[in-house]
Amino acid sequence: MNPVRIGICGLGTVGSGTVNILSRNKALIDARAGCNISIVQIGARRDNPNCDTSRYNVTRDVFDVANNPNVDVLVEVMGGTTVAKDLILKAIENGKHIITANKALIAHHGNEIFAAAKAKGVTVAFEAAVAGGIPIIKAIREGLAANKIEWLAGIINGTGNFILTEMRDKGRSFADVLAEAQALGYAEADPTFDVEGIDAAHKLVILASLAFGIPLEFDKVFTEGITKIAAEDVVYAEELGYRIKNLGIARRTDKGIELRVHPTLIPEKRLIANVDGVMNAVLVKGDAVGATMYYGAGAGAEPTGSSIVGDIVDVARTLTASPEHRVPYLGFGADFVSAQPILPIEDVETANYLRMSAQDKPGVLSKIATILSDSGISIEAMIQKEAKDGESTVPLILLTNQVQDKKLTAAIRSIEALDSITGSVQRIRVEALK
Repeated sequence: MNPVRIGICGLGTVGSGTVNILSRNKALIDARAGCNISIVQIGARRDNPNCDTSRYNVTRDVFDVANNPNVDVLVEVMGGTTVAKDLILKAIENGKHIITANKALIAHHGNEIFAAAKAKGVTVAFEAAVAGGIPIIKAIREGLAANKIEWLAGIINGTGNFILTEMRDKGRSFADVLAEAQALGYAEADPTFDVEGIDAAHKLVILASLAFGIPLEFDKVFTEGITKIAAEDVVYAEELGYRIKNLGIARRTDKGIELRVHPTLIPEKRLIANVDGVMNAVLVKGDAVGATMYYGAGAGAEPTGSSIVGDIVDVARTLTASPEHRVPYLGFGADFVSAQPILPIEDVETANYLRMSAQDKPGVLSKIATILSDSGISIEAMIQKEAKDGESTVPLILLTNQVQDKKLTAAIRSIEALDSITGSVQRIRVEALK
C-alpha cells in the first residue's frame, strides 16, 4: 500500500496527544494499518510544549492543510463549528478523508458534511467525538450490527459525573464542587455546556443516529442540567436505593424515539450507577445481545488521541476500497437513513422522584395523594422526615410509578398551589435500565 499522509489541524490537548501517540507507537500503528502513516503537515495557531513538532511542517493557517495536495487525510481537532466546518468542507472538496473529534460540529452539521463527503467519495470518521477513548461508535455501528437497538443510556459528560460523585461521597454542594472542577480544569470558566447538558446532548444525538438510522437532529433533544440538584437529593436517593447520574438516553418506542439528557435516579446496584469521577460509560440494549456496557476515559489528550489514531488506521485500511464498500458514516446505507418521529418530552413516560417542603400538620399528605391519584399517579415509596427544631415544615420525598411527563407536570403545579407546600417541588426522573 502507498504511504498515508496525515495533516493535523489543531494542536491543543487532543492534537498534541494524537501527535505523541503517532510518534511513540509508529511501528505498531504502521503494522496494524499495513502501510506507512506519516504526518506531513500540522496547522496550529501556536505550538504546544506537550509535544515536539520540530521535525514537522507547521503552518499557522489551517487552510494550508486543507489545500495541501500531499495530505490524504485531514484530522480536525480544533473545536468550534464555524472555521472547523469551513475547513472540513474545503478539505472534502479537495478529495481528502476527514477524521474529527468535534461532537458539536457533527451534531449540528453532520448531515451536510456526510452528504458532501458521499458526493466526493471520501470518508468521515468521528470515533473521538463521543466518550473520548471508549470505542462506542465502532461498537454500535459495527459490533452490534446484527441487533435492533432498543435503547441506550450513557454517562457521557465527565464534568457532570465528577460533580455528582463529589456531592454524593463528600456531602458537598453543587456550587462548591463546580468551583473545584473549574480549578482542576474539568470545567470551563463558563461551564454551561457541561452542567446544562448541552455537551451530552451533542454526543447523544450522534449515538441515536447510529443506533436507529435517523438523521442528526440536535434541536429535538430535550436537555435539563444538574444545577438544581441539591445535596439532600443525593442523600435521599441513597436512602431509597438509588444514585443520581446525569444521563443521555435514547429509546425506541411505538410512539417515536426519545432523545433526552437529564439528571436521573438509577438503582445503586446497576453497574453504570458505580461509574464515578470523570469516567464515562454507555449502556446499549440490543434485541439479540441484551444489555452491554462500555466504560473508560471520556476525555484527555491520549484517551481521545487513541480514538483519533484508531480512525486513522481504519481509514488507511480502506483507502483502496471503493466508497460503496466502506462502512457507512452512520452505520446504515444512505438510502436507509430516514427521519422518524421524535417524542416530545411531554409525552415521555418515566417514574419520578419528588421532593417538597410541606407543613408539618395533619391532612397534608392526604391532599398530595389525592392530587396524584386524580392524575392516575401512584406513590411507590415515601420518606417523611421529622421537623427540625424551630421549623414548621418537613421534607417529603416520594417515588411515583411510570407516568406521562405532562400529567406529572400538571400534578406538580397543583401540589405547589397548596397552602401547605412551601416553594417549588423538586422533580428528578427515574430509570430502571433493565
